Amino acid sequence: MAKRDYYEVLGVSKNANEKDIKKAYRKLAIKYHPDKNPNDKAAEEKFKEAAEAYDVLSDPNKKQRYDQFGHAGMGGAASGFGGGMNMDDIFSQFGDIFGGGFSGFGGGGGRGRRVIKGSNLRIKINLVLKDIYEGVKKKIKVNRLVNADNVSFKNCPHCNGTGQITRVTNTILGQMQTASTCPHCNGTGKIIDSKPKEADSNGQIKKSETVEINIPAGVEEGMQLKVSGKGNAAPFDGVNGDLIVLINIDEHEALIRDGQNLHYDHYISFADAVLGGDAQIPTIDGKVKIKLESGIQSGKVLRLKGKGLPSVNSYGNGDLLIHINVWTPQTLNKEEKKFFEKSKNSDSFTPNPSKKDKTFFDRVKEMFG
Repeated sequence: MAKRDYYEVLGVSKNANEKDIKKAYRKLAIKYHPDKNPNDKAAEEKFKEAAEAYDVLSDPNKKQRYDQFGHAGMGGAASGFGGGMNMDDIFSQFGDIFGGGFSGFGGGGGRGRRVIKGSNLRIKINLVLKDIYEGVKKKIKVNRLVNADNVSFKNCPHCNGTGQITRVTNTILGQMQTASTCPHCNGTGKIIDSKPKEADSNGQIKKSETVEINIPAGVEEGMQLKVSGKGNAAPFDGVNGDLIVLINIDEHEALIRDGQNLHYDHYISFADAVLGGDAQIPTIDGKVKIKLESGIQSGKVLRLKGKGLPSVNSYGNGDLLIHINVWTPQTLNKEEKKFFEKSKNSDSFTPNPSKKDKTFFDRVKEMFG
């Protein structure tokens, strides 16, 4: 089932400001909150969907990328957290949206123990144009922190497992009670009781894992994709961080990328320019044969429609632009030199451009128009 548009999910326009987006999300979060809809799977999915939309639209960088590329720009199936995020993850990030009326999850009157999220990992992946043309699956090894086996926990003695420290202070208005995150357990309510000696102070070890990354066709240099839950694990059974994938594109030996379009410089001899003929042009997925008309001029741009790259939003392919360059001989033998000297004043060799012969500025306009 296709993802719904995030603006449609929250019921706001693309011009909505931060306040409107937060207000719309809070309304939906309260409506579909699990405390109000116990054991209602449909409401839970609506709740997660709203949280995913808010996660993107409330972040200026994510919002800009989403406005430009849609869901594909967020990394396709690897993006967002609707499928991999649990309720604790949502409450750990957006709990302040709900105020004090709901619990972290499952009822109760306060947020209670804090859910920790593991740190994100970042990697760079090099792609070639064919990967961008077709889309590709990449398997990479990632060294990430995971929770070690045989680690046991006990309630934090400083907060008695609540994750919060309560302080009572005397003021001129009477006693005032405040609650803050326990600094000894970072709000988890748990501390390590025992762990294997190879584990660190959080009970974690480094482990190599192979991760498969689905890269959609049409991605661009510098774009970032997110693989949910494949970053470092959080200690104390928290929520895993994410794997952030930075796209780097290797140069092609012959083709130059310009957005969805590709450019290719094709050099022909003076004789080919005069007589015309066939030419083999490289494309991403092979070669195509084109016909050069006799009398073709240097600087002519031929367009092969649909032979460029796809859009990350699946709006069709760009074009392959072939730039014709006539190679002028730099050395001539006596016979060749005599031929050109004789032809120098011939009408056939005298420049006589017509209106259909585009100027340099016309070609620049066509290229960037």
